[in-house]
Order: sequence, then structure tokens, then C-alpha cells
Amino acid sequence: MAIDLDQAFAALSDPTRRAILARLARGEATVGELGAPFRLSQPAISKHLRVLERAGLIEQGRDAQRRPRRLRLDALKDVAAWAEPFRVLWERRFDNLEQHLANDSTEIT
Repeated sequence: MAIDLDQAFAALSDPTRRAILARLARGEATVGELGAPFRLSQPAISKHLRVLERAGLIEQGRDAQRRPRRLRLDALKDVAAWAEPFRVLWERRFDNLEQHLANDSTEIT
């Protein structure tokens, strides 16, 4: 399932949501566990989680009474696949700049 990149990038624009995703990269967690590092109320954390869920970046599981959240790796792969050509472009530009600066410094000495 392809994700809506506009929603994904809107969700990723917030530092709290990026921190939540970084925490979930270590494994699933409950709302309380995800909210612990922040000075935010439980409803505020839940709102961030809803944004991430609507964007398709996380999903809610069920483990007895717990409702842990976990990353949707397929969605993150879609975001990474979209960004990959830009990473390649900028690496190539930095390599070219590095080569240019190396040649330029050789000519000066």
C-alpha cells in the first residue's frame, strides 16, 4: 500500500512526532511510554499518534489490555524511496565539490 507523501511529510515536520518515530524504531511502545520523555499531556501525545497513524507511519497493535504502537516499515520505505534520488544527487554534488577543492588547492601550492 502506497502512502500519501503529503500526509507523511506533514507528520514528519513536527519534532515531537519525529522523536516518537525514533523511539518506535527501538520497538513498540504504549502511549504512556511514548509520552514519558515529553512535558505533554496524554491527550496531546495521543493527538500526535493519531497524526502519525493517519499518515500511515505507525499502527496500533493489541496485546491483552495494552494498545502498543509500532512503526509501519513499508510506509517508511516509501518515504525513503521518494527521498533517495535527492540523497544521490547531493552526494554527487558534494563529491564534485570535494574534487574541485582538492584540485584547486593543488594548483595553489
